[in-house]
Amino acid sequence: MPIDFTAIDFETANSHSASACSVGLVKVRDGVVVDKVGWLIRPPLGYDEFNEWNTRIHGIVASDVVDAFGWAEQFELLVDFVGDDMFVAHNAGFDMGVIRAACAATGLVPPASRYLCSLQVARKTYTLDSYRLPVAAMAAGFEGFSHHDALADAEACAAIVRHAAQRHGVDDLDALALAAKVKLNVLKPAAAAAADSPTATVRADGRSMIFG
Repeated sequence: MPIDFTAIDFETANSHSASACSVGLVKVRDGVVVDKVGWLIRPPLGYDEFNEWNTRIHGIVASDVVDAFGWAEQFELLVDFVGDDMFVAHNAGFDMGVIRAACAATGLVPPASRYLCSLQVARKTYTLDSYRLPVAAMAAGFEGFSHHDALADAEACAAIVRHAAQRHGVDDLDALALAAKVKLNVLKPAAAAAADSPTATVRADGRSMIFG
């Protein structure tokens, strides 16, 4: 299998995982970026309050998403773009938690996609003082991007995985996970994920301060 995947990154309106307000998606084929897209999302009702802290990080306010697709409206676009790809995300527990929680809030079932965490891969590939996305991306030769712009962050995540695959001398993500000694996981609905791990959801503010 070649280095094929879709990198994904979400920004959220507040500390609840269901409050996705933007997404970035980057498709990689044979280790090359072939497509990318990003858009704003109107968070589900009940999860749509914009926290000042989150806005300070990503710059998105409530008025920006008034005319955006809601989670349920944009979900088909997201799934169509990803197709059968494996997801890759930096601190993937956060981004997969967004999909699970937003789907639960809107009565949708998330795709049973496999996913790989580029944060975990970076920790087993580079020797750095920090493994935050900008630092790990710089180690992969990708720098000068607008951190906390969802599309830019997805591009940085993709760059880390592509570079790590080269460093480990592998030509597919299963081999990368094996070489880096990290686990490949499967995206599950919220109830199933909670049964597997009571700490599966990472707070958005915690992710932004520590991992993003």
